[in-house]
Amino acid sequence: MVIRNKLPTNDPRNDPSNGPFEGQACKMDQEPGRPTWNRQIEFTLAGIGCAVGLGNIWRFPYLCYRSGGGAFLVPYLLMLLVMGIPLLYMELILGQYMRRGPVHALAKACPLLKGVGLATVAISFIMCTYYNIIITWGLYYLFSSFQSPLPWQSCNNTWNTPNCTNHINPNTSSHSSTVVYFTALFPYVILLALLINNVQLPGAMEGIRFFIVPNWEKLLELEVWVNAAAQIFNSIGIGFGSLMAMSSYNNFNNNILKDTLAISITNSLTSILAGFVIFSAFGYMSHLQNIPVSELAVDGPGLVFVVYPQAFATMPVAPLWAILFFFMLLCLGLDSQFAMVEVMATSLMDGFGGPLMKFLRHKEMLVLAVCSTAFLLGIPHVMQVGIYVFQLMDHYTAIVSLMFLAFFEVLAICGLYGVRRLSANLKEMTGNRPNIFFRVCWMFVAPLLITIILVFTIIQFKPARYEDYVYPPWAQGIGWVIAMASIIWIPLGALHTLWVLPGSFTEVLYYYQSLSLYL
Repeated sequence: MVIRNKLPTNDPRNDPSNGPFEGQACKMDQEPGRPTWNRQIEFTLAGIGCAVGLGNIWRFPYLCYRSGGGAFLVPYLLMLLVMGIPLLYMELILGQYMRRGPVHALAKACPLLKGVGLATVAISFIMCTYYNIIITWGLYYLFSSFQSPLPWQSCNNTWNTPNCTNHINPNTSSHSSTVVYFTALFPYVILLALLINNVQLPGAMEGIRFFIVPNWEKLLELEVWVNAAAQIFNSIGIGFGSLMAMSSYNNFNNNILKDTLAISITNSLTSILAGFVIFSAFGYMSHLQNIPVSELAVDGPGLVFVVYPQAFATMPVAPLWAILFFFMLLCLGLDSQFAMVEVMATSLMDGFGGPLMKFLRHKEMLVLAVCSTAFLLGIPHVMQVGIYVFQLMDHYTAIVSLMFLAFFEVLAICGLYGVRRLSANLKEMTGNRPNIFFRVCWMFVAPLLITIILVFTIIQFKPARYEDYVYPPWAQGIGWVIAMASIIWIPLGALHTLWVLPGSFTEVLYYYQSLSLYL
């Protein structure tokens, strides 16, 4: 990202005589040297690149398929309206106003839950260590696609199992030769090209019909609604700190609502477009196997890395479509990886910028250090047991840790920091308070929904597994250690605040919000 300019001279945060602004949660640190985006469109595009990722390509269609097709779109769009957009708006307001990454922004806004900011950085860095493995697989299989026939079109390969078959048959225990082929991402031109190709294939319309025609009975199942809410949360990236870090480089008077709508709506439209691409391929696969779309054997990542590559094998010019698809995944993965690295780099600069720059001299060297560390920690993922390490990390980071983190972030900002203060911050920046819709969502709807998601996650929790292999208790213990590596900062931060502030425990709880004005 290109961030060069200093703060405009008329920014009120440059004038120490202004003191705390109306409704301000803290006395802003004066940092006239903090850079800003050259053009605001750069932030919008970077935010879209951060939000749009692998989850749009495989997780959304998979949840839609599992939830009965078109019925999933109803709660999905509703959750986008009442949770996704308001919570993204909340994060961008706080980041732009505080002009800090998630660690220092949340420490200023809510000292009692300052550990939430540390947890966002921790979870982003942990994901960096294994997310780049997906990109690495994508590179490998991208280059593997530059041959005809494609390697996975037959079972005459050293990696194939004895039960390998050239066509998926859901009624047997055979394994397709594409199980081993993973990858990662690209934009809308490729998705549109794939869609145009797919809709001309026999059976494609049956798949699309399954995607857009609701199975209304599914709407009576709580799991469908919870899945829709969780998908919105994971897809937009609320709780990762990436967008909050990026918004800290915005101009003070930037219209955050436009960015919020652009990022969230583009993200959801990408998911829906990917749905048409994937379900048209489903229809084609069901035609080849002569079974209904609802009986196709798909499970999680298999949606992208098994079923769809199987469709390539019977398409005209198969290597071309495989190359385009894997290149698309690669580009999407890089955008998301850039955003997660930026969270760590911004937080380190906010806390230790002076000493770090004396030693490293350039921020680019800090980014190199972050990436090199993540690279070294990712080496176990490419060993012989790498896929099992990867699955364990992903299960306890992207599912368990994220739900706890999201709950406490909403509690910190919407509850303890307060909607009144957040609204006053927005007025200070743009001249207008948020309308009643956003205030109601912040006060009631979002806290209620994220609480339901967290409770449902705990009640429905299942141990990590890879295919038919269930991890032993000692491995599950390692998984919980991985989860606690990010979650533990929340109680530690609260204990530190209660320890350093004067007064009894009750007095601290009563006065800490007013004391936060001076921390």
